[in-house]
Amino acid sequence: MMAAAQCTSAVSSFKKVDFLKLQNGSDIRGVAVAGVEGEPVNLTEPVTKAIAASFAAWLLEKKKPSESKRLRISVGHDSRISAQKLQDAVSHGIASTGVDVIQYGLASTPAMFNSTLTEDENFLCPVDGSIMITASHLPYNRNGFKFFTNAGGLGKADIKDILEHAANIFEKVTDTSLKESEEAANAAISKVDYMVVYTADLVAAVRKAAGNVEKPLERFRIIVDAGNGAGGFFAGKVLEPLGAVTTGSQFLEPDGMFPNHVPNPEDKAAMKAITQAVLENKADLGIIFDTDVDRSAAVDSSGRELNRNRLIALMSALVLEEHPGTTIVTDSVTSDGLTAFIEKKLGGKHHRFKRGYKNVIDEAIRLNSIGEESHLAIETSGHGALKENHWLDDGAYLMVKLLNKLASARASGSGSGSKVLTDLIEGLEEAAVAVELRLKIDQNHADLKGGSFRDYGEVVLKHLENTTSSDPKLKKAPINYEGVRVSGHGGWFLLRLSLHDPVLPLNIEAPSNEDAVKLGLAVLSAVKEFAALDTSALDKFVQK
Repeated sequence: MMAAAQCTSAVSSFKKVDFLKLQNGSDIRGVAVAGVEGEPVNLTEPVTKAIAASFAAWLLEKKKPSESKRLRISVGHDSRISAQKLQDAVSHGIASTGVDVIQYGLASTPAMFNSTLTEDENFLCPVDGSIMITASHLPYNRNGFKFFTNAGGLGKADIKDILEHAANIFEKVTDTSLKESEEAANAAISKVDYMVVYTADLVAAVRKAAGNVEKPLERFRIIVDAGNGAGGFFAGKVLEPLGAVTTGSQFLEPDGMFPNHVPNPEDKAAMKAITQAVLENKADLGIIFDTDVDRSAAVDSSGRELNRNRLIALMSALVLEEHPGTTIVTDSVTSDGLTAFIEKKLGGKHHRFKRGYKNVIDEAIRLNSIGEESHLAIETSGHGALKENHWLDDGAYLMVKLLNKLASARASGSGSGSKVLTDLIEGLEEAAVAVELRLKIDQNHADLKGGSFRDYGEVVLKHLENTTSSDPKLKKAPINYEGVRVSGHGGWFLLRLSLHDPVLPLNIEAPSNEDAVKLGLAVLSAVKEFAALDTSALDKFVQK
């Protein structure tokens, strides 16, 4: 009775929850753990149950199964401390709709999507839908959900529908319905170690690339840094069966407090940690993953980081070897040097699109649908998806493509070690100065005149576009899908509106600090009249 009373208070305290505020593009994210000042918990168990029940209802509507067939949804999670609590809540929510639940426990986001494709009844696959409980690299108190069917990840419109329906479900929750859903869950839940299937497929891919050699990575020393996320499996379940020595790998144990560094291939401290490990252990290659393994980066034997533009260049080189002339789709903040490398050195086409991994992937799919061949969609953050892998942004699969190259080069006698990889990006021009500054919009400022930060941001961008077009030293990019991109002073800048926040991120790349400051000053002179815009980061930069 006490438990029921607690449930009732949890429900009533969240009667006013704004479910749509939990949307983060094509994901759902919220605060799942109390303890951080100013961040109240909004991803409670009752809220989670409602979201899971809503997804199951959405899936039933899409799939329309016959009465004799029960749908199955797989549920997995990363290493976050709220994972178990939310996995139980998700399971109860799904079961309440009459759908079976297959719990995977600790898993990677890409594995969850793959479970909708695998055909193996021993592992209760394929499932009809899948939920990954993760908040990527966000702090320990956050958590969230990613959803999949065999058609891929759900889009923004689907997430909005699911959240709106979840709000309706939530309003009708009672003590009795909560108790019934928990009883139903116990009968509807199965547990499966699906990661065995997923890792076996990765191992098979590398063996095949090397001509079906059992241990194509024998004597290679390859270090993995999982950042205490879900990627620790890669060392023991993928690299070691292929013959690689993984001594020196670090932070493989799941720990949702992330005590060593943020699990994020874009984070400087994280990249420093894997680089140091590679050099100290004289490794051939270092591999680093984000929390849920949909992003990755590498470090070569000399300690050179293979992330951001370098990772895109490397993946482009590998893909263009297999598909000459193909289009590489990237996000908007990639460098001009990368464009020159893809188009002049590799003979491909660079299609620079919008920020957001789903935007980039969907654009590559669209190009293929209208007859423009594209085999790679990749963001500077480390999200990379290949047509051959069902357009899934899979950090482990990206690294397998690198391993395939190492293995096949050795098998053919054309090279050994990570030099094979770094040789592929020889000639990539890199800017001496590359910065991102965030110009925040004060949503409470009178200058917004009651309008939205998005409308205000668009006015700022239009004014910048008009101002720079009259400057003979600056040239607007002829093709641009996001914000205002301008080249000049040997470099370029891009000012755009953040996908989710009241912020205008400004990227500047230039051959020298002096040139970067000139570009910064051009932006500053155009935007300084907008009183609600906090330009302090840019002010500080141009005074260097």
